[in-house]
Amino acid sequence: MDGIKLGFDLTIEQSQKLVMTPELIQAIQILQFNTQELDAFVQEQLLVNPVLEQDQEKETPENASEERSGGEEDKLDWKEFIRNGSYDDISYKGYRDRDEDRPDTFERYVSSDVTLPEHLMFQYQFATVDKGCRRVGKYIIESLDENGYMTSTTEEISRATGVREEKVCEALDIIHGFDPAGVGARNLSECLRLQLEARNELTPQMDEIIGKHLEDIANNRLSAVAKDTGMTVLEVQEAADIIRTLEPKPGRQFASEMETKYIIPDVIVEKIEDDYVVIINESSTPHLTVSSYYRNLLGQAEKDKQLADYLSERVNSANWLIRSIEQRKQTIFNVVSSVVKHQREFFDNGSKYLKTLTLKDIAEELGIHESTVSRSINGKYLQCPRGVYEIKYFFSAGVSDQVGEGVSSNSIKEFMKEIIDGEDKHRPYSDQTIVKILEDKGFNISRRTVAKYRDELGILSSSKRKRY
Repeated sequence: MDGIKLGFDLTIEQSQKLVMTPELIQAIQILQFNTQELDAFVQEQLLVNPVLEQDQEKETPENASEERSGGEEDKLDWKEFIRNGSYDDISYKGYRDRDEDRPDTFERYVSSDVTLPEHLMFQYQFATVDKGCRRVGKYIIESLDENGYMTSTTEEISRATGVREEKVCEALDIIHGFDPAGVGARNLSECLRLQLEARNELTPQMDEIIGKHLEDIANNRLSAVAKDTGMTVLEVQEAADIIRTLEPKPGRQFASEMETKYIIPDVIVEKIEDDYVVIINESSTPHLTVSSYYRNLLGQAEKDKQLADYLSERVNSANWLIRSIEQRKQTIFNVVSSVVKHQREFFDNGSKYLKTLTLKDIAEELGIHESTVSRSINGKYLQCPRGVYEIKYFFSAGVSDQVGEGVSSNSIKEFMKEIIDGEDKHRPYSDQTIVKILEDKGFNISRRTVAKYRDELGILSSSKRKRY
């Protein structure tokens, strides 16, 4: 058997591989960020890169609509970059001194929303109670959940506060009389009773229905309730209608103590004459520049290699971030423009005219990867004359109509909602009947799909929709 030859050889090979540089990874992340995430990321970069500064001057609509063109190299001559104090790209604007003497306006202030505990404590301070009862009441109010329900028993509160249980019940009775009605309840039945008491509508029949038959009411089993209570079906239905006007979660109308997330549209679509124009919402995009302070270091930097290297690295990092944000805007603009072209009938006529649209359709049209389309619409919102929509709303599968064109599932849901809204409430349509009505409109859809779409719309089955 031949021996194995060991040794070193020098060979040349040619291969291809994709290298994800930190800059490329950052650009991908920036594209995927929604408005709030991008803002948070930029604030972090402002802290770690002293060269960066947020430009307080917003672009004008005229500037915002100008076509962007990027002819710069990734690596700039940093000395020339700082000395000029400006950029070729529309976003690379030199620093402008802020007007620090601007007068205060009402728009610079935001009102603070009232939370449920604050609302209840305001009422409790006017209640006539002794010192011990006041302390217990404060404890109860602070322990309510976000829906206004008690999360502890009176016995547990008594042990925690060192006050007799009778005092706890006394404080709780006072809170039960506060606005909003139903607050401080220990369960749903008590919550509904408190609201009916406040409206002077808690009859013995209503009390019995709430205590024993809430599940039957929820499932529209009115005949069973009538048989058990001795009421007529019509009387039970009238009682059920009153119960449905009550608020099962009285605390949710108040501000949450958790941070409130607001929707800021990334793109605005406006109709101008017969055309729809896509405009990037500049207020949702950070505007970055280089601090004027670092121009003053130019003289020192030319003599100090360590400072020169540091500034070069920081400026190139800032430049890449600014270019990535600009590229994000351009990609979102291109994707939304393509979406608007495909969904023209929606913008003209409404949700019933949404067509099927996939990521692949847009990717092929723009010559980009599907993952790029996905990242560009993730968490992004569009504002148009018909309202504010998540851009994902315009992408959905569907069915074919009689002429073979794709109709979005969202469009089918709109037709279903319209059909059910117009039905005879005494004889509501079954799912199979809805299938036949949709077939008459040119849509081929199964009964199972109708049931699925109905559930997604939050519409009850025909037996639960029936009125007597």
